[in-house]
Amino acid sequence: MCRNIHTLRPPFVEHVTPEDVQAAALQYVRKISGMRAPSSANVAAFDEAVDAVTAATAALLDNLVLRPSTSKHAKEFANHTAHARAADTAHARADHAKAHAEGRAHTH
Repeated sequence: MCRNIHTLRPPFVEHVTPEDVQAAALQYVRKISGMRAPSSANVAAFDEAVDAVTAATAALLDNLVLRPSTSKHAKEFANHTAHARAADTAHARADHAKAHAEGRAHTH
């Protein structure tokens, strides 16, 4: 498995963009072909493969039926995401309290 290709479905990612799908397709084609960039003789075949893998990946993601995950990785991701959100919230609260203490203008 190519290490640069990441899981592109919930709960591992909240929102997948077309650019995410194309980037994963490009990484896959690079890995399979053994080429970072194709020669001029192979550009058309390379680009066609990236387009085909992008379309197949998008179709797969659109058609997956997902159920609530209980996998270890999903739980670890959820815990990491919750921890990051809590840290962001704590940081925002600290900034807000500092603004009050310094008498700076800020929004509520």
